[in-house]
Amino acid sequence: MFGNLGDMGKMFEGMQENAKKLQEELESKTFSVKSGGGMIHLTVNGKGEAIDLDIDDSLLEDKESLQILLIGAMNDAYKMVEDNKQNSAMGMLGGLGGMNPFGAK
Repeated sequence: MFGNLGDMGKMFEGMQENAKKLQEELESKTFSVKSGGGMIHLTVNGKGEAIDLDIDDSLLEDKESLQILLIGAMNDAYKMVEDNKQNSAMGMLGGLGGMNPFGAK
């Protein structure tokens, strides 16, 4: 009656291992965004942490524009990281024989 529990445990272990590999892969990626026609260039890692920032010198005299462009760049970078996480997770679910807990096809 419970003969398949061992197989389920192995499948669960495999899923955990795949999730760990996916997390490591996501964290190793970098994403770059530009704002203000390239006046701001921001690079973040897969965790969403800023790892590089380049600001055009002309913006240093215009605090308001600098703030607006930085916020835009940070929001764009955050969205890229989140979209990548979501796409990778859905790809992993697709690799499990079409298992999709959300019911979408």
